[in-house]
Amino acid sequence: MAQVSLKNIRKIYPNGAEALTPSSFDIGDGEFVVLVGPSGCGKSTLLRMVAGLEEITEGELTINGRVMNDVDPADRDIAMVFQNYALYPHMTVRKNIAYGLKNRKTPKDEIERKVAEAASMLNLNEFLDRKPSQLSGGQRQRVAMGRAIVRDPALFLFDEPLSNLDAKLRNQMRIEIKALQRRLGVTSIYVTHDQVEAMTMADRIIVMNAGRIEQIGTPAEIYHRPASTFVASFMGAPPMNLIGARLEGGRVMINGDTVLATAEGSGAVTVGVRPEDVLIGAEGSIAFHVDIIEELGAHRLLHGRLADQEFTIHVGKDVEAAPGETRIALKPDAISLFHPETGKAL
Repeated sequence: MAQVSLKNIRKIYPNGAEALTPSSFDIGDGEFVVLVGPSGCGKSTLLRMVAGLEEITEGELTINGRVMNDVDPADRDIAMVFQNYALYPHMTVRKNIAYGLKNRKTPKDEIERKVAEAASMLNLNEFLDRKPSQLSGGQRQRVAMGRAIVRDPALFLFDEPLSNLDAKLRNQMRIEIKALQRRLGVTSIYVTHDQVEAMTMADRIIVMNAGRIEQIGTPAEIYHRPASTFVASFMGAPPMNLIGARLEGGRVMINGDTVLATAEGSGAVTVGVRPEDVLIGAEGSIAFHVDIIEELGAHRLLHGRLADQEFTIHVGKDVEAAPGETRIALKPDAISLFHPETGKAL
């Protein structure tokens, strides 16, 4: 296992573009950390700097206390699983898994033992003599993971490994990767743009935006206590509702209706509330106009407008709802407040 530490890591390309602002965080032994954010936010660049595939402009990277800035990728004791699997098409599954060990001149009997262990762990025994072209996408992903496992690395790096799979297979592979990581106890850094992958797999999540870290926390912390409107809107499906409001006399007001009775300060504010933290019915104090009802089987999403602003409510399948005016209330203990200009949590 490995402890990873990044201190003020920064990436500037020769053309002057800053791909990553100075960033710092630590990863503990056996921890599964997910870097999540939209395309171009710097998450893959950061992962590649840890791997040694991208030069670090400033700052210090250490793995198990050893500075890695100028260490060759082959000497970092890491294994990387890529988006495109990077399998050799002319080799069998057995030879693909064994390739790295053979290059290291590992004894033949040890190679055979490790390949057999990895194949059994990943349910690949019956495919060992097939070529990658004869496998499904999920099976090819397992082969790529097997090739990483047999190296017994101190650190696993995953670069969007599930993005080429269909939705059903992604769900299955998420569970398999997390279960495998827990079984092996290997420290892992996982990059994705999919917030569902981040929420379901991570011990901790690092949310990135435009080359900077927006927030670091557990999935529950990220979801329930977002540090900014960006995190609030990026994490969650559907995302957190963000509504313009005003602070007046210790109350948060939307169109003259009180949505939070105890709050400090005055002036404009942005109110954030998750769709499932809204109560619908006669006890509600706020007018809400339902435009569209989205039936999703076990639950419904009510899309409409609150104070002329887009708003979504998540309700159970048994809750009666119809297009038109209704009354709602926001759960006071589930409301987040943000600065209307900076977007930072108050």
